[in-house]
Amino acid sequence: MGNTEKKKEQFAADTSGRTAGAWAKALIVLLIGLTIAHLGVTLFLLSEMGTDTFTVFIQGLSRTFGTTVGTMHVIILLILMGVMLVTTKGYVKPGTVVCAFCGGPIIDLFSWMFGSYINAEAAMTVRIVSMLAGCVILALGMSVVINSNAGTGPNDLVAIILSDKIARVEFRWVRVGCDLFFVVLGWILKGTVGIGTVVAVFLTGPLVQFWLPKTKRIVQGILREE
Repeated sequence: MGNTEKKKEQFAADTSGRTAGAWAKALIVLLIGLTIAHLGVTLFLLSEMGTDTFTVFIQGLSRTFGTTVGTMHVIILLILMGVMLVTTKGYVKPGTVVCAFCGGPIIDLFSWMFGSYINAEAAMTVRIVSMLAGCVILALGMSVVINSNAGTGPNDLVAIILSDKIARVEFRWVRVGCDLFFVVLGWILKGTVGIGTVVAVFLTGPLVQFWLPKTKRIVQGILREE
């Protein structure tokens, strides 16, 4: 019998041949995915059962260095982008910049829309459903962003790059490891960890891997790319 071992999929993609029109279409798909993902982030945050994994890390750094969370978030994303541009090829793309600076306004919009209904005063059932739905929707949006091959957020690129570099380890487990690293380091730096944070650590990676092949077919159909 032949070797039936399934080859691990790589996330890096050569987009140097894309036309301006193809890039415009890919960035529109990315923005759709980004909007879906940040709807999930908003639902997760509004449940007030813990911050997301990367925010715990940013929150810890901001408390350590005496800056606002927003300021530290921008600083760390810029540092990550700079390091990735120097040390990797094919990962940092125009969409990476879009993800870095458009996420905040999208979260603000959805918070304004749903904040009156989902908050710390809401029924616990509503908060739990919001937290879990947020994780599922976040993962769905992330899979669309990744499959657009237009770039993804610098913090999400950490797991993507490591997944490509580490042989025979599925993306889901690399993502869990990265999320756990951010949470533990953030907690050491006095970031806030809640039950929702723990749920996000162990759900996000597996859910993204679940959605990736499903949204890939749809995105490739829209972009007409193989």
